[in-house]
Amino acid sequence: MPVNLSAPDPSKLLAVPGVRLGVAQAGIRKPGRRDLTVIELAEGSRVAGVFTTNRFCAAPVQVCQSHLTAAEIRALVINTGIANAGTGERGLADARATCEALAGLMGCRPEQVLPFSTGVILEHLPMDRLTAGLPAAVTALATDGWYAACHAIMTTDTIPKAASRRAVIDGVEVTLTGMSKGAGMIRPNMATMLGYLAMDAKVSGEVLQALVREAADLSFNSITVDGDTSTNDSFILMASGQAAHAEITDMGSEAYRVLREAVVGLSIELAQAIVRDGEGATKFMTLQVEGGASRDECRKVGYAIGHSPLVKTAFFASDPNLGRILAAIGYAGIADLDVSKLRVWLAAGGREVLVAEQGGRAASYREEDGAAVMAESEITVRVDLARGSSAATVWTCDFSYDYVKINADYRS
Repeated sequence: MPVNLSAPDPSKLLAVPGVRLGVAQAGIRKPGRRDLTVIELAEGSRVAGVFTTNRFCAAPVQVCQSHLTAAEIRALVINTGIANAGTGERGLADARATCEALAGLMGCRPEQVLPFSTGVILEHLPMDRLTAGLPAAVTALATDGWYAACHAIMTTDTIPKAASRRAVIDGVEVTLTGMSKGAGMIRPNMATMLGYLAMDAKVSGEVLQALVREAADLSFNSITVDGDTSTNDSFILMASGQAAHAEITDMGSEAYRVLREAVVGLSIELAQAIVRDGEGATKFMTLQVEGGASRDECRKVGYAIGHSPLVKTAFFASDPNLGRILAAIGYAGIADLDVSKLRVWLAAGGREVLVAEQGGRAASYREEDGAAVMAESEITVRVDLARGSSAATVWTCDFSYDYVKINADYRS
């Protein structure tokens, strides 16, 4: 079960003017499930994205990157079940053929379509079934399609992930709704597994691209489940421009500040949902690293702790074997780290326990205090590197028996 996370309430997922979504059952990998999603964008919409840094990036990622620089985007198509990664030239041809098929139905050019895939790597898409499913998805297009779509993009997720919020820009109400999917192979080096955030704000292309990078960095690029960077990671920010406020072109303006706060906040909510639904997760862990010489080294320490199977299994067992945290900090890659100045705390339920200081166990630390904190479902690990004023936060989860079971049986 996800850690303190429930499925979205469909009545609270807000329609975004200029955006419609439709889903269909195409039988791409398994029959009888929604596995094909189409998103339609109004003419004049602007789209920006960030993608995986995995060198084996999937064919749809490559096509998306090409199309984003070539045309005004009018539609997105997402399939689950098969990732279309590790599929060579045929995979690229299939991704392009998917765009062509949808473009024919939508009355736009193929380069105005962005394709996305998620699922099993090293298998080819069943193009006959995929293209046969597209008309049903197009017929189903509706402004209230978010609830169906967040179900249709799932793979090993146990629940769908979507949320909405509103912001007021220059006296005009702006609507934002987003969805994400992912539960394993999560250590995005750009964004989430798949994430889509739409809004009716009016934003210049340059500002939108800067915003999607900043939002990804502060949210999806700050989560990890298992340290694996997927071949298909994509985070897309869409602005339909339907709201009646002046176009945001200045990143120093109050309008941008308000929009940024809303986009980053919603992105963090969607990113944290992925960790809370991590495969087999029973604990949600916030890793706060402060006192660093740079934000980058703080992130290194956060990820070293968050990736450690020894740390993650200790938290699953509520076992205060906390030397594992110190070991992870020590191999994070800070060559001149003075461990005699470092301090580490555990916190949960309004209670914080100093665990380590001056290079070893804190004099005040009692193991029963550590065990009590680790028994909670939401835990913060706070690390002070005592090297400067920079800080970073990483969110992760524990490793349970179910993580192994889920991934051992993934293709069955």
